[in-house]
Amino acid sequence: MANDRRVDEPAGSAAASSRDRLIAAAQQLYWEQGVSSTTPRQVMQVSGVGQGSLYHHFPAKHELAQAAIAVTVADALATAEGELTSGSPARERLIQYLTRPRDALAGCRVGRLTYEQYVIDDDALNEPVRQYFRRLIALVQDVFAELPGMDEGGSRRRAYAAVALIQGGYVLSRALDEPAALDSAVSGFVDVLNGDAGLP
Repeated sequence: MANDRRVDEPAGSAAASSRDRLIAAAQQLYWEQGVSSTTPRQVMQVSGVGQGSLYHHFPAKHELAQAAIAVTVADALATAEGELTSGSPARERLIQYLTRPRDALAGCRVGRLTYEQYVIDDDALNEPVRQYFRRLIALVQDVFAELPGMDEGGSRRRAYAAVALIQGGYVLSRALDEPAALDSAVSGFVDVLNGDAGLP
């Protein structure tokens, strides 16, 4: 529960700044229970930061939500970019992205936000989520475009399929309460990818 734990301090630092700890706590709580259900008190409990510091850095809940979502998106994109632009052969990069270890039952930190009407109805909160998926699809499409014989339409369709596969795999795992469901979906896609001649 939120009041039973604290966020870990970054390795190599004497102590996380109060602002960073608040953001990290909000990120974790949003992932677990959503933005609208998370209260300032819960964020304080998990972060170990007092009320004065909370309202000094984030006078309103909306401001904390904006900051936490921005960091979540930036972190997720940095991970994907590292995998998809590593310089390895295109097929290896795609497989590395697809087969990265994921917490199937917890779900995607960014994808989780798309299920919240509170986020969808707020352009300031939803726009970073949109930009995340646009950028991710573009990154994946660029890698597919490197495969022999792949045209723009084929690379775009495959990019949408790959990103949708991961998000759908999370949903399937949660619905079935089976972490292996995501792994099976990914393995099936990789099987197809390994047999793909690169034709549109």
